[in-house]
Amino acid sequence: MTDDDPGPTEWVFGEPVGVGPWPGEWPADPRYDPELLAEGDRRNVVDAYRYWRRDAVIADLDTRRHDFHVAIENFQHDHNIGTVVRTANAFAARAVHIVGRKRWNRRGAMVTDRYQHVDHHPTVDSLLAYATRENLTVVGVDNTPGATPVETTRLPRRCLLLFGQEGPGLTEEARKGADLLVSIAQFGSTRSINAGVAAGIVMHAWVRDHADLTTAW
Repeated sequence: MTDDDPGPTEWVFGEPVGVGPWPGEWPADPRYDPELLAEGDRRNVVDAYRYWRRDAVIADLDTRRHDFHVAIENFQHDHNIGTVVRTANAFAARAVHIVGRKRWNRRGAMVTDRYQHVDHHPTVDSLLAYATRENLTVVGVDNTPGATPVETTRLPRRCLLLFGQEGPGLTEEARKGADLLVSIAQFGSTRSINAGVAAGIVMHAWVRDHADLTTAW
């Protein structure tokens, strides 16, 4: 598979999505991929990026990415990581950081990891050191005593949103290393919500506070 391989076709209700071969004379713009122009573009990308080369999409996204990073602990093969990566891509996170095991289930990412910067840190301490070097406020997300409700908190613009695993939540090292702990208000009988859902809620809270909505697709 080459760097510009279009990847698997996206399907909805049994039908391929996207566009067919480019009609008429091909554009001279170097951002366009000859293979996609010839065969059509069925990738999971917004229409503005149809027929673009993957490296061109990444370069353009780099001009649009926001000032928040996302990190998730992966000490027990958390199956939510793919969902977190996909959501981080949708909200144009600067980068996703996976702490712990390098291997993770990419199925939930729906190939968005090809366009999203994803870094690995073997330990929480190495992640916290990275945040210090990059001047990022570490915001731990966990429904734990003493946490501030995210619904009433304005998140820092330059921050790293740190999520724990499904079930145990953040490790003790992560909670102690966070500059701020926030929780998500719940009103039902369940003890916790899916880690991928929690990540989406908090990322959207950042978007409400800081994003320029005129740049949304």
